[in-house]
Amino acid sequence: MSERAAASDRITFVAVVVPARDEELLLPACLDALEAARARLAADRPDVRTAVVVVLDDCHDGSAAVAAGRADVVLLTDAGNVGAARALGVAHAAGLAGADWGATAWLAHTDGDSRVPADWLVEHVATAEAGADVLVGTVRPDPADLDAARLAAWRLTRTAVANGHVHGANLGMRASTDALVGGIAPLGLHEDVDVVERARGAGARIVATQRCDVLTSGRLVGRTDGGYAGYLREDLVAG
Repeated sequence: MSERAAASDRITFVAVVVPARDEELLLPACLDALEAARARLAADRPDVRTAVVVVLDDCHDGSAAVAAGRADVVLLTDAGNVGAARALGVAHAAGLAGADWGATAWLAHTDGDSRVPADWLVEHVATAEAGADVLVGTVRPDPADLDAARLAAWRLTRTAVANGHVHGANLGMRASTDALVGGIAPLGLHEDVDVVERARGAGARIVATQRCDVLTSGRLVGRTDGGYAGYLREDLVAG
């Protein structure tokens, strides 16, 4: 940890917020991956506390049974709104953090249909302690979900450096920055883009990276209208 990180940028608590809607099939792999990421961070940085908060939003399947005992907290809501679900998770995380909430707390967002790499939390913490207020990470669709044409088209979009696109499946933010901009808005779509743009407007230090790339569902019909599923379905091969 750098001398600078030992002061204002140091991280002592990480809350992982995971909204999910009817994800009983994909949620087990998501939670397995998060468990591995927490274990890696614990081995690397035993001084950093972690908590996983799963927010089951308007679920009508077996997601609750899947999540039970697998996360530190499982919240139930019928909001039917991903922004409201994320904000609920953040609010609950603040209570778990206690005195660690604020500039030394980090919010790591992912989704119930996604699998983070084992070094995901290590990279988030390292990026924060190098001076970032916001981490904008890359995602990649599960190739098993894509037809050959879409998979080829997606590979053409991949660049050698992070493109700065915002994905809720791989987003990090200092808790003090989240509070400064008023938190995540109750938007049913692009709540992730919205909070990053408000953070940018407030002068937050934003770092785009593909060092902790997240695997996410490549399904063409998602849990919201538009979103990543809409991009894969309509925009990836448009024209």
